[in-house]
Amino acid sequence: MSHLTRLQLLPTSGARAAEPFRLGPLELLAIPQLSYDIPGTEPRMNGGDSETEVLLLRRDGDSFEPWGSLKAPGGEDAEFFTIGDRSFLAVASIRTGAGRPYDFTVPSHIFEWDGTGFVPFQAVDGFAAKQFRHFVVDGQHFLALAQGVTVPGTEKDTRPSVILRWDGTRFVHFQEINSRWGYNWHFFTMGDTAFLAHADHAVSSVLHRWDGTRFVAHQELAMSAGRAFATFDADGDTYLVVACIGDGSRVLRWDPVTGFFVQHHDLDGTGARELAVVRAADRLYVIRVNFIQGTPDNPVPALMSQVYRWENRRLTVVEEFPTSGGTDLAVLDSPDGPLIVQTNALAANLRFATHTVVYRFSG
Repeated sequence: MSHLTRLQLLPTSGARAAEPFRLGPLELLAIPQLSYDIPGTEPRMNGGDSETEVLLLRRDGDSFEPWGSLKAPGGEDAEFFTIGDRSFLAVASIRTGAGRPYDFTVPSHIFEWDGTGFVPFQAVDGFAAKQFRHFVVDGQHFLALAQGVTVPGTEKDTRPSVILRWDGTRFVHFQEINSRWGYNWHFFTMGDTAFLAHADHAVSSVLHRWDGTRFVAHQELAMSAGRAFATFDADGDTYLVVACIGDGSRVLRWDPVTGFFVQHHDLDGTGARELAVVRAADRLYVIRVNFIQGTPDNPVPALMSQVYRWENRRLTVVEEFPTSGGTDLAVLDSPDGPLIVQTNALAANLRFATHTVVYRFSG
């Protein structure tokens, strides 16, 4: 049977993430966009015009319609969060410019909801920002920014990923995370312990543990090419899925005796970019979306991505579905079964204009 039924195509350009959120009765979906196509130019995965906007779409039942937008160049990620009765949307920007050389030294902006729209609240200095992630530890609000890139000409300029802390009025620098080409975060807790996984392309992806005052390195999760993580509990154990764009994606199991994750089994294939856990019909599923195979200079974006089902204590592929430079997954509740919003960033012809897809998931 098919687990994914397509409901809607949303026109986007270089879409990099999908962030659903609610503001009272208003349900919105934010989609940051990396780049627009420049007519008359040769298509390139890392080309285009980065002076883009974050699309804001309003949910109406199980479909979405345009609602507004926010100016945010080179959009890579959007993170919605609340502090008390205040609501914020943080947008990570990787670059500015409309042709080489692009400028990666670009601030990423936090917007605040004023009751009718989002207004600028704070600019966070960064370099090739990829993802914001908000979390709370010991009553403290943190905002982590994954950043950095080491393409030729930027090696001396790249910066480590950073964790910011809310001081009551704004976010201030709290801690740096050793990195060179940061991509992603995953925050989770087990018992009384908080963990923060950081994905890096150029150096090790590392699981960090909160020691009461700061995050300390706890365990290496992948040597390189890290992209994303997901956690779930099943059969009495906690599992951590590590996605790598190269060959190296795998499932780890928490060993309470040693206090570390141990190898459980591998996931075949390359190109992994993002993961989502879905529970439907009393079953557990993990969806993996793939970005490209090949190299940035000669990429293959038209790939098959996977739906895994947890059975016999492992993830087994039960369906594949087409993606085109797939970048993100969002899971939304719906009376008729979960909705999956899946973003695509690069068409088969290497143009940025392609569709974000809304699916119904059936267990």
